Amino acid sequence: MEFLTSYDGTTLAFRTVGDGPPLLCLPGGPGRAAEYLGDLGGLAATRTLILPDTRGTGASATPADPATFRVDRLVDDVEALRRHLALDRLDLLGHSAGGGLALLYAAAHPDRLSSLTLVTPSFAAVGLASDTGAEEVIAARAAEPWHAEAVTAYRRIKSARSFAEAARHRLAFEPLMYGRWDAAARAHAAADPAQRSLPVSEHYYAGYTPAVEQLRGRLGALPCPVLLLAGELDLWPTAASAAEAASLFPHAALAVQPGAGHYPWLDDPAAFTATVETFLRGAAVTGAPARAAG
Repeated sequence: MEFLTSYDGTTLAFRTVGDGPPLLCLPGGPGRAAEYLGDLGGLAATRTLILPDTRGTGASATPADPATFRVDRLVDDVEALRRHLALDRLDLLGHSAGGGLALLYAAAHPDRLSSLTLVTPSFAAVGLASDTGAEEVIAARAAEPWHAEAVTAYRRIKSARSFAEAARHRLAFEPLMYGRWDAAARAHAAADPAQRSLPVSEHYYAGYTPAVEQLRGRLGALPCPVLLLAGELDLWPTAASAAEAASLFPHAALAVQPGAGHYPWLDDPAAFTATVETFLRGAAVTGAPARAAG
């Protein structure tokens, strides 16, 4: 584990895994430590994954001001990490709520990105729906033995007034988040409570209102290539929502991984790593991330 001091004195932790060009990977949750990303299905075989714990999660310190957990304010932590790593430009990957943070970073620092990979991202940070067609996706899985209980839990989570209230139903809901509810998926889901900070979850969007037109204008001028990787069976975002969001960017590729849920690197590691690595190799043609001089 390595550490840096962010803009307000908060100590942030990150670890590096693998070998190859660096890829900064922002975890979601919101409020889940980066441990759940693992090595992203073996992507660490070709990339050095930089895996930061969001402030208040994992090995990162908890600041005195919980308002700094808000997604738009976390952009400054990403920039502090870039500076600490002495990277002039980044290949940036964001998963789930971390995808929303990656979008805000791209809007604020477009000149610092070589590529942007959004893995089953939330679009809440930019004011777009993430659940277009979710009911159809749920209905398509009706033959699964866990379906009725998971759907009931899904309805309760949707109506919950807080992350703490939703947490009581999360494990029953989790089968809907994976393409296969096998032993690996069950272990991954069971680890969530210990890896998640509910205070970070509660403050992640609290008081945040996206400047939608401004954000869309900035993302519409983003010079780097963008990959939107959706899971065919995911609910947040659905593949339909990801397709709608692709129009935000001038240089976007949409990949829908068959049979995958919210964690596509678990459902089919080979397909996931092939898609991401092919995209990153193509993005490198236009200029790879470089170490800053001095």
